[in-house]
Amino acid sequence: MGIEVNFEGKIALITGASSGLGARFAKVLAEAGAQVVLASRRVDRLKELRAEIEASGGAAHVVALDVTDYSSIKSAIAHAETEAGPIDILVNNSGVSTTQRLVDVTPEDYAFVMDTNQRGAFFVAQETAKRMIARAKGDPRKQHRIINIASVAGLRVLPQIGIYCMSKAAVVHMTKSMAVEWGRYGINVNAICPGYISTEINAEHFETEQGRNLINMLPRKRLGKPEDLDGLLLLLASDESNFINGAIVTADDGMSVY
Repeated sequence: MGIEVNFEGKIALITGASSGLGARFAKVLAEAGAQVVLASRRVDRLKELRAEIEASGGAAHVVALDVTDYSSIKSAIAHAETEAGPIDILVNNSGVSTTQRLVDVTPEDYAFVMDTNQRGAFFVAQETAKRMIARAKGDPRKQHRIINIASVAGLRVLPQIGIYCMSKAAVVHMTKSMAVEWGRYGINVNAICPGYISTEINAEHFETEQGRNLINMLPRKRLGKPEDLDGLLLLLASDESNFINGAIVTADDGMSVY
């Protein structure tokens, strides 16, 4: 018996969609038939991605979103639903990092990472869930999906990115809390914890000696590619994931096992 994933009629909001994994997630969901709403601060990049998706036959909308600004979150989600319709799927992907020892972290560094990765992710999910819950009360059969993008760094400590690790650990527990509280409304909340994935943002680093040394420490001495997350994304976004709620799924080539 085969399973065919089809997102026709679904609206998916992807934060941090201007590059990297966010851009990939948007393309994959659009190709599967969803209308995608592309959200980030870099609107010019979003417009380029929208043109690319539309050229491939997909449907995309652009909204400006700064996840560190609560009023921006509220207005962006309202704009998204006005432009595209009620959000069925949220891919909560915005994230940043800094690299330094913990003793060198400044209050500005701390706020930069936590305001985006933890606080921003929470309030994006909260504002989206409020609308999902209101719809579920009118139609208990309605299904919604929230996919928080955490990291293997939220499950184990990695050197010199301690604040990032802390922020993603918070996303892991946030996911579980949301799953418990919102599951009764047909909202399945799960998290993906990627390992080291090569994107245009970090490709140059992995060509350096330090980057190559890191790759050599990985179980199979290789990086992941954004497309390695496609199947997991499609599963968690689909109605076929009806019995998956509060799951923290690693996609790290075995890294967290070691």
